[in-house]
Amino acid sequence: MNVNLRFKGTWAALAIIFLAPLAGVRAQSTGGAAASAPSKIAVLNVRNAIVATAEGKQAQAQLQSQFAPKQNELQSTQKQIEDVLWAFRDRMLDLKNDKRFRYVLIFKNHGEAAGASLEHPHSQLIALPIVPKRVREEVDSSRHYYYDKERCIFCDMIRQELDSGVRVIGETQLFVTLAPYAPRFPFEMWILPKQHSSSFENNQAPLYAGLAKVLKDNLVRLDAVLDRPAYNLMIHTSPIGEEVNEHYHWHIEIIPKLTKVAGFEWGTGFYICPTSPEESARFIREAQVVPAPPR
Repeated sequence: MNVNLRFKGTWAALAIIFLAPLAGVRAQSTGGAAASAPSKIAVLNVRNAIVATAEGKQAQAQLQSQFAPKQNELQSTQKQIEDVLWAFRDRMLDLKNDKRFRYVLIFKNHGEAAGASLEHPHSQLIALPIVPKRVREEVDSSRHYYYDKERCIFCDMIRQELDSGVRVIGETQLFVTLAPYAPRFPFEMWILPKQHSSSFENNQAPLYAGLAKVLKDNLVRLDAVLDRPAYNLMIHTSPIGEEVNEHYHWHIEIIPKLTKVAGFEWGTGFYICPTSPEESARFIREAQVVPAPPR
C-alpha cells in the first residue's frame, strides 16, 4: 500500500490536497442540447448585497446549473461535450462581473456513491463570495514555488511526467492526462493543458474542442477499466481577480469512488492509496476501447 506522501521533485509542493464535497446546483437536458437552470437543492442563496453581521459577512452566492445531454455521458458526442464546456466558460465570464464573487467552482458528481442527487447526467456550478481554503492553499503553494524557481510548478510537473512516461495516461497536441505522483485515491487522474494557462475561462475555441475530445476518451477508458464507476470531476482554476498569472495552471481532476475516506484520512489529512499511480496509468492507457459509431 502506498501512502500519498510521495514527496519527490516538483510534486512535493502539492502532494497533499484535500477534497471538500459540495452540492447545490443541478441540470437537465432539452432534447440533447446543453441547458441550465437554478438548483432546487440550493446550498447558497443570492441576495442584493453582502450583509455585515456580528459573526462576519454572510455568504452570498449565485447558483447556476449546467445540464449535460440527456443520454449517458459515454453516448454524448464530442460536440455536445464541447457545448457544455462553452456554457461553463460563458457563465463564468458573466458571474465575474458580480463583484461579490471570488471563486467559481465547476464540478460533476456521477453516480450515487459520488453524491449525485439526480439520475440523469448533469454538471454543477457554484459561485462563492470567498476563495475556498483548499483552493487558496493550492494557489499560494504554486505562487511560493514560482517565487523560488521562477517556473510554474504544474509546467514542471508536465515536463517531468512526459520525460518519465510511466504515469502518463494520454497526450494530445493540447493536453496531457496524468496519474498524479501522490494520488489520494486509486485511478485518480488529472487533465492539464500542455501550454501554461492560469484560468479555464480565458482560452480560445480550439482548446475547448480539444478538451471535449480528451474528456470523452478518458471517461470511456475509465468506464472500460473500472466497469462504470461513480466519480467526482472538478475544474481547478484561478480565483476571480487573479485569473492572469504565471504561477497557477488550471486543470481537471477526476476521482473514481473506489475507496472510502476513513479515520486515518480524516484525522491526518493524509491518504492511503492501495494502487500505485504507475499501475493505474498503465491500466487506463492500455484499455481496449471500442470507438463509438458515428452520429
